[in-house]
Amino acid sequence: MTNLKKTLLTLFTINYALFTLLSAASVRATVNTVEVVQGNPVQLYIKAKGGEATFPNITMIEDAPVVGQSTNSSQSYTMVNGDFKSEKTTTKILQFIPQKDMTIPSFTVNIEGQAYKTKPIDIKVVKSSAQTGEKNALFSLELHANKDKVMVGESLMVTVYFSLKNGVRISQDIQYVKPEFPGFTAVEVDEKNTYMKGNYQVQEIRYILTAQKEGNMTILPAQVKVGIPDRSRRDIFGMTFGTKWYQTASNSLDIEVLPQAQESDLVGEFTARTSIDTQEVKANTPVNLTVTIEGKGNLESFEFPKYEIDGVTVYSDEAKVETKIVNGELHSSYVKTFAFISDADFSIPPKEFSMLTFSDKRLKTLHIDGYDIKVKAGHSASAGVSNEPKQGVVQTNMPQGPLQSKEEMAKNGSIEKEVEVQSVAWWMLVLAFVLGVVLTYGLQHLPKRASKPYKESEALKILYGHMSDDPEVEAMVRKLYAKKNGDKSVQIDKKVLKEMVERFV
Repeated sequence: MTNLKKTLLTLFTINYALFTLLSAASVRATVNTVEVVQGNPVQLYIKAKGGEATFPNITMIEDAPVVGQSTNSSQSYTMVNGDFKSEKTTTKILQFIPQKDMTIPSFTVNIEGQAYKTKPIDIKVVKSSAQTGEKNALFSLELHANKDKVMVGESLMVTVYFSLKNGVRISQDIQYVKPEFPGFTAVEVDEKNTYMKGNYQVQEIRYILTAQKEGNMTILPAQVKVGIPDRSRRDIFGMTFGTKWYQTASNSLDIEVLPQAQESDLVGEFTARTSIDTQEVKANTPVNLTVTIEGKGNLESFEFPKYEIDGVTVYSDEAKVETKIVNGELHSSYVKTFAFISDADFSIPPKEFSMLTFSDKRLKTLHIDGYDIKVKAGHSASAGVSNEPKQGVVQTNMPQGPLQSKEEMAKNGSIEKEVEVQSVAWWMLVLAFVLGVVLTYGLQHLPKRASKPYKESEALKILYGHMSDDPEVEAMVRKLYAKKNGDKSVQIDKKVLKEMVERFV
């Protein structure tokens, strides 16, 4: 009986492997629709059956960019005429938005080392019968740009307009997918404008784009999905329930990005100014310099170079960059602060940046001022005064007058009058002694209130002005500055820091 089980198990294993290997592999491409309203997405399904499948990397379908994709797989087991069969199915789903009639090309998929091809599919694109602003359009989505031609480094503004018809009741939150901006860096403007226009409520979502490379770029469509109560479904009380989903996509935008006429550090129209808190300090006392660059253009990617001065320690804060829209154009400000610490005179060198302007495409120079810093040497004592302690001398040749009686000395005020001292009862002394012992013991065993450690930012402000007092204080300030500026290797002893701060508070 045991041998029979082994034989049946062996035959089952052979049949399983045989049918797994011999199962017919296939690849098929389908779409959710062959006729689509312009601006709406199409889903392409590429289904591979038979084993492990390797799909091609698809980023464009003809001239339409792929705006979304996913992959899922499943394993099925069947028994056909007593034979066991296993089949793996993998499906790749691609979403794209055709702008005109097109043919989805054939794609090649490898299954277990064998190549299989899909068949081409024709897609027809029709214009929507409900244009934006017409009475029967529930909502719409549009993209607009304030420029269609920029150069590398130049910015433009893209605005998404979502229009919802008045009176439309939404059952769930609107699902919004923002556009994609290949070839650009994008910053979403925080302020969102909402207003009424005709029979529609319009919401604007604005993006500031900065071109990163030359070429013909395409801004991919935004998408929106809106859930509206399904009036065809009602409960026993006549109330509607359920949600009917509608979705649409915006148009895409073509932007031509030209190369820069000349290489430059900045693209825009900026001004620069500097401020310094002092040009004369004590040794090892910080000098603070603030650099501000502002104007029309994008400063998000700008990085001010480090100052490197021999014998001078330089710290800097993270730059603060702000952007805003003024009359439909991007304006930026860039503020960065530096601290210079030295024990001798030094100079902060000037800096210059090349700037390519928008208006006339000319190369100009942005100048950052330099400064000469005078460092005063610290003194521990006044000039001309010796720090050596003088030796004490006992005078023995003082003239001595005649001796006076006790009564005469008291009369002349040269001796204190005697004070009468009254005796104290012994039990009072014992009681005072006992109370003293109890009080001393109680104070020693009271729970000590833990003093709150100083924050490093507070400690830095306190120790800042005492750097020249003590080399250890100077070293601690340097550590605090380094840690504040992102140096994760710096370790601060909280106990030492607390003791050091308490010396000056």
